[in-house]
Amino acid sequence: MELVAFLDVLMFAAAVVCLMAGFPVAFTLAGVALIFALLGSFAGASLSLGAIPLRIFGIMTNETLLAVPLFVFMGVMLERSRVAEDLLETMAKLFGKMPGGLGLSVFLVGGLLAASTGIVGATVVTMGLLSLPVMLRNGYNPRLATGSIAASGTLGQIIPPSIVLVFLADQLSNAYQTAQRSLGNWSPDPFSVGDLFAAALFPGLGLVGLYILYQLAVAFLRPQDAPPMKMAEGERVSLSDVVRVLVPPLVLIVAVLGSILGGVATPTEAAAVGAIGAALLAAQRADVLRPWPVYVAALCLLAALVLSRLFDLRVARLEIPAADWVAITAAAALTLAGAAALVVCLFRVRRGGILTDVLRSSTQITAMVFTIMIGATFFSLVFRDLGGDELVHSLLKDLPGGAVGAILVVMLVMFVMGFFLDFLEIVFIVVPLVAPVLLQLPMPDGSPMHPAWLGVMMAVNLQTSFLTPPFGFALFYLRGVAPPEVRSSDIYRGVIPFVLMQLAMLTILWFFPALATWLPKAIYG
Repeated sequence: MELVAFLDVLMFAAAVVCLMAGFPVAFTLAGVALIFALLGSFAGASLSLGAIPLRIFGIMTNETLLAVPLFVFMGVMLERSRVAEDLLETMAKLFGKMPGGLGLSVFLVGGLLAASTGIVGATVVTMGLLSLPVMLRNGYNPRLATGSIAASGTLGQIIPPSIVLVFLADQLSNAYQTAQRSLGNWSPDPFSVGDLFAAALFPGLGLVGLYILYQLAVAFLRPQDAPPMKMAEGERVSLSDVVRVLVPPLVLIVAVLGSILGGVATPTEAAAVGAIGAALLAAQRADVLRPWPVYVAALCLLAALVLSRLFDLRVARLEIPAADWVAITAAAALTLAGAAALVVCLFRVRRGGILTDVLRSSTQITAMVFTIMIGATFFSLVFRDLGGDELVHSLLKDLPGGAVGAILVVMLVMFVMGFFLDFLEIVFIVVPLVAPVLLQLPMPDGSPMHPAWLGVMMAVNLQTSFLTPPFGFALFYLRGVAPPEVRSSDIYRGVIPFVLMQLAMLTILWFFPALATWLPKAIYG
């Protein structure tokens, strides 16, 4: 029995060592769990391995997680269809004539891409390839240029709809239920993805505002570091170009996020709307001269949504009024027409050589994510059976400083782990272990712990970790696409002001938790 007392610590240490050694995450977690389950059975531990198939079945049937492949498809489609490239070029021409204008366009486009893709690596690489050469060619300080691009790329961690927030909300929801049951509350209020999206909105937009203020301050105090863009004589961007490029992504973001926050659609339904909207944008760009299928599909979708709000379209009823029959028939016709137009749009995207690549990438990313989730579920189950949850609970409870000390230690551990592990590993390994304990403690202001505040703090903390030298993931992504004349030291020194701004946001959230908790309470009660 003495061996069992140390197996949980050895298991966690073995998993961290294997992950840092570069072994595949999903197979590392499942393999380490299997080995230590075998050791635990030899040592006489009571294991519940029979629950693993039920856990996997629960993951596969989780309706909220269906949003993940749809959001991934949406982000990859927008990236591969070069919607981001058009957006960046237009915004650069719009703001480029003013000092710091290129930097402003990077932050604005980075925020839009974060809200529409939620994939950090894709955003950093896209912005690095598109905007870094332009900024350097126009005389920008390499430190300011690289820092701006890396910081804007990490906004995908915190600005909804982000797949980071989807997974974090799912793990926090389970942890919140566990914590409330431990406190004797057997009917706690539900915590959903929509709650975390609402909680992250103000902090995410606040970070964009801080970045823009910093860019304007540099342009004012050191204009040589952020000069105006060199434009050809008579070159300008028209209002119609701005509307054509800017309005469709904005409408897509408002439709996805607004439908979730407004209670019109669940995150999964909103993700489906986002996936269809991204396909329509790609089709519009593939054939600008014949946009009618895009308009038909969009109008049919909108009209069917309006009918669903005005009439009862359920057909499984004993009595259906004549007006509802007319609405049901019209909705069916709109669905068929919209589906036909969408098929035409998809054929256009496929003819452009985009659809196959998008589907392949989306499938690979989704398979990787869910394989990691299954491995992490196996790992957490065995870790708990070996007494790991009791160990974590006792460690956090006995820390000096009480609740404040426990929160600070967890944030510090997650920050350091962000140097070496991706957000998926941290969300699936660390959050299930520490969140049930933290959610039983009070917040720094003494009020009961709100899972939305804890989730936003974790998301901003990870975002800061991914940006901090020398191991931040965003820095590696940017280094891979930066020109040879840009030194690594320029990248490292360029991101320091943005790291300080993110630490400032963490401090603001610490002392003013209502910044994250007010909107979820106002929307959902």
